[in-house]
Amino acid sequence: MQSEFAAERQMLFEYLTTDALLGKFFEPFIFENVPALNTTPATVFLNEVANCDIYLGIFGEKYGYEDADGVSPTEREYDCASEQYKTRLIYIKDIKTRDEKETILIKKIEKDVVRKSFANIDELKTEVYASLIRYLEEKEIIHSFPFDATLNRTATLDDIDEKKVKKFITRARIKRSFNFDESADYRMVLSHLDLIAGERVTNAAILLFGKKPQKFMITSSVRCCQFYGSKTERPIPSYHVYEGDVFELIDQAVSFVMSRVDVSVGGREKSVVADVQPELPLLAVTEAIVNAICHRDYTSNASVQIMLFNNRLEIWNPGQLPYGLTVEMLKIEHPSRPANPLLARPMYLYGSIENVGTGTEMIIQKCLEKGLREPVFKQDLDFVTTIWRKEKNGEKMEEADDLMKTVQENQHVTPHVTPHVTPHVTPHVEELIKVLNEEMSRSEIQAIIKLSDRENFRLNYLQPALKFGLIEMTIPDKPKSVFQKYRLTEKGRDLKKLLNNLR
Repeated sequence: MQSEFAAERQMLFEYLTTDALLGKFFEPFIFENVPALNTTPATVFLNEVANCDIYLGIFGEKYGYEDADGVSPTEREYDCASEQYKTRLIYIKDIKTRDEKETILIKKIEKDVVRKSFANIDELKTEVYASLIRYLEEKEIIHSFPFDATLNRTATLDDIDEKKVKKFITRARIKRSFNFDESADYRMVLSHLDLIAGERVTNAAILLFGKKPQKFMITSSVRCCQFYGSKTERPIPSYHVYEGDVFELIDQAVSFVMSRVDVSVGGREKSVVADVQPELPLLAVTEAIVNAICHRDYTSNASVQIMLFNNRLEIWNPGQLPYGLTVEMLKIEHPSRPANPLLARPMYLYGSIENVGTGTEMIIQKCLEKGLREPVFKQDLDFVTTIWRKEKNGEKMEEADDLMKTVQENQHVTPHVTPHVTPHVTPHVEELIKVLNEEMSRSEIQAIIKLSDRENFRLNYLQPALKFGLIEMTIPDKPKSVFQKYRLTEKGRDLKKLLNNLR
């Protein structure tokens, strides 16, 4: 509420604007600084929320003005930030009494995000500073190197597979005339590629040549799902989580797709071997998968997800387009701006990608040559590439979906949760869902999954599971109660059944 926290709002605005570090990265907005405009305040509020990266909310005693539907502008703002997946930093003032609707709003917020409390304006300033510094660190914004060029905290040269480096050399010599041969010391090759510093290795080195890359970056795996219809509904005829280095991930993901699409077999007029043509162009599928794996945001808790429907192939990449590059620019010649430059260079030498920004153009070209609809590129919370399949004998997708419903009814399956419905459910959350039985305390769950780090458990297991509505507290009004336990929701139970079926 503006009037209740007028001093706090102005203090934070001036602080964020003038601080030597935060002022470089954040441009705060408060309504008090808006000039006279021919529009409603609510429109200004919601437009600013839609355009922001971080929503910072302060909640205290008063619920504030209510519109015709009985909802305050503050609650409208929070709901808008939630719907658009904004980062939400919430601070609640320690007071004894609140408006009833303010209490209800705070309880709703506490189910979604971890909030911080403060007693006075100085504590608020400290909490906001800590939150924003952590945000910059998590996003690697205040790191001196990109994520792929950063030295991994725990990995060493012992975690690099020398045989993989040798295989890379052989391939790179053929594809790009790489100026090393197989007799070269693999450490010299890694140094030449800027992938090591002494005995320490970069994140890119682990992703490219690691013995077990997912040991260090668990969400670097690729999830592949096939659906009978055009919607994310069960039963799922095929679901795989692939692990390995980036080259192995590409091969496995491409094989998953191409082994499940239709093929046409021609005659032997030109050769003794019959001409076999897959329904989708191999080069387009490969390029789309390579782009997702190479250019994804590896700081995200999500994995690359590939979903094959009866009418399309969708490839979900947890990441954003580089600054200045738009979806429309992908359809024409555009500069190459790899999100992970140290990862991209060896992939280029290996022949997996080109360095000239022509990948998306090639995807479009190959699909059109095949007589398919033009692929769609969409930037939302994730970057999504859609490659369309041909309709089979004029079959309508609605009819295929009806058939899908019949299959579900015959198998007595109720479609609640699929990997796409919860696209950001990480392996950590899956592990939590699998072990949670009846009502269990935090310490009981940690003991079963053999995790001693309480903060790691809270941030990577508990908090996301609560956010997705997969688990719930037994004492929601007292989140920090020593008697607090957790149990699966209906959605969580459905996901647990699905995970058990996929073993």
